[in-house]
Amino acid sequence: MLRTRLPLSLCHIPQRNHPIIPSLLSNSPPHPRPPTVCKNASSTTEQQFDPSFTKPKQPPISAYIHLPFCRKRCHYCDFPIVALGSSSSQVGYDNDPRISNYIQLLIREIKATKFESDIQPPLETVFFGGGTPSLVSPYLIASVLDVLKFKFGLSNEPEISIEMDPGTFDDIRLREILELGVNRISLGVQSFQEELLQVCGRAHGLKEVYEAIEMVSSCEGLENWSMDLISSLPHQTEKMWEESLKCTVDAGPTHVSVYDLQVEQGTKFEQLYTPGVFPLPTDVQSADFYKMASKTLTEAGYNHYEISSYAKDTYQCKHNMMYWQNKSFYGFGLGSASYTNGIRFSRPKRLKEYIEWVQKLEVSTVSYGTSDVEVKDMAMDVVMLSLRTARGLHLKEFGKEFGWQLASKLCEAYRPFVDRGLVVPLDQDRRVLSSDEFELGKGERTYFIHLSDPEGFLLSNELISVAFGVISP
Repeated sequence: MLRTRLPLSLCHIPQRNHPIIPSLLSNSPPHPRPPTVCKNASSTTEQQFDPSFTKPKQPPISAYIHLPFCRKRCHYCDFPIVALGSSSSQVGYDNDPRISNYIQLLIREIKATKFESDIQPPLETVFFGGGTPSLVSPYLIASVLDVLKFKFGLSNEPEISIEMDPGTFDDIRLREILELGVNRISLGVQSFQEELLQVCGRAHGLKEVYEAIEMVSSCEGLENWSMDLISSLPHQTEKMWEESLKCTVDAGPTHVSVYDLQVEQGTKFEQLYTPGVFPLPTDVQSADFYKMASKTLTEAGYNHYEISSYAKDTYQCKHNMMYWQNKSFYGFGLGSASYTNGIRFSRPKRLKEYIEWVQKLEVSTVSYGTSDVEVKDMAMDVVMLSLRTARGLHLKEFGKEFGWQLASKLCEAYRPFVDRGLVVPLDQDRRVLSSDEFELGKGERTYFIHLSDPEGFLLSNELISVAFGVISP
C-alpha cells in the first residue's frame, strides 16, 4: 500500500516538496520534496535501450532554497534542521547570528555555482523550504532573492513560494514577505486537533492555526496559498480526519498537500511507535484516510493532480511540477539536492560539513559525481515520477527516448493491472481505452498510462516496482 510521502519534494517528503533526500522509493516528512533516482538496480541488457539516447541537458529554471531553522524538531521529522529553541514571539530570532551566518554561507554557495550551459534562462520558480522559513527575517530572505536575481535572473512572472508555520508570523511579517515578490504561501497546519498537534511535537497549537489561516486567507493580493495535512498520526481516528478535511475545505486554500505519516529512522516517533501497531492506524485505516481525502477534496473542486497534491484549476504548484516532469533544478543549502546536466547530487546534511563543502565549491574542488549516468536509471526516474501524477506516463515519448522494445515490455508487464483497473490506458486525447485496446505501436491508440485514483495511487510503490523489474531485471 502506498505511503504517500516521497517528495522533498526527491521525496518536500517532508511532505512538502523540496529536494532534500535523494532516494527513490523512500518516503519523507511533510513538505514537497522531489524523489530521486533508485541506485540499487542490477545490470540490464543494454539492447533494451535505444543506443541513440542522450541525456537531457536543459538548464534548470527552478531553484529550491533550504532554510533549516525550526523552533523545535517535530517528532516525525528527519530533515537536516537547526532547532533554535523557544522564543516569546515569532520575531524573536531576527538577530540570531545562527540564521544570519547561514544566510551568508548560502549566498556564497549561490554565487560560486557554475552554469551548466552557455545560456542560462531566468528562473521561473523559487521555493523557500525548511525547516520553517517564516522564522527567517524578510530582509534576509530579500538578500537571497537579490543574489538569485543577479546570478540567474527571474522570469517576468515567477512563482516564488515560501513555507510558513502557524505561530511564526503576524500580519506585518506576512505583508513584508509578499512585498519581496513572494506570491505563494505553503501553510504547515498538519492537523486541526489540539491533541494530535501535541502528539506530533508541533510548536504551534490550534489557536495559532486559525489565526494563521485568517491572516493568509484575508491578505490582500495573495491568491495562491496551500495547506499541508498529515494522515495516519498516532491516535488519529476517522472522525478526526474527516474534521480536518472539512476544516481545510472551509478555509478555502487554492492547493492542499496530504501526506501519510512515515515513521522515519532516528526520529522520536521511531522510539515510540511501531508501524502497524496501535496507536498508529493500520494499513487498512491509512488507505481509508487516503480514499476519504481523495473523495472529499475532489468533490470540493480540487484536482488530484499528483499522489499527495490537490489544486483548484490553474493553481498546481509549478515548482513541484518541475520535479514530477523530471526537469532539471538547482538546490541550495544544507542537505539540499540538485538535478543538473543529468546528474543528481546532494549537499552535506551536517552544518560543519556543509561549510567545508561551500569552501571547496568556491575554489572549484567540489565533485558532483560521475557524468556516466546509466540510461536505465534515467528511464526509472521517468516512470516513477510520471506515475505519481494524474497525467501519467507518455508511452510514445518514453518509447522514442528509451526504445520501443522497452516500452512494449512495460506495457506487457502492466496488462494484468489494466484488467484490474489499477492502470488506465489513454489515447492522445486522454480518452480511456479498454483493456482490449491497450497496445503500443505506431498505429495503435495508446499514448498514456496513469494510475487510477485512489486504488492505483494507493499501490503506486508496488506498481512502480513492476516497471523497475522490467527496466533493470
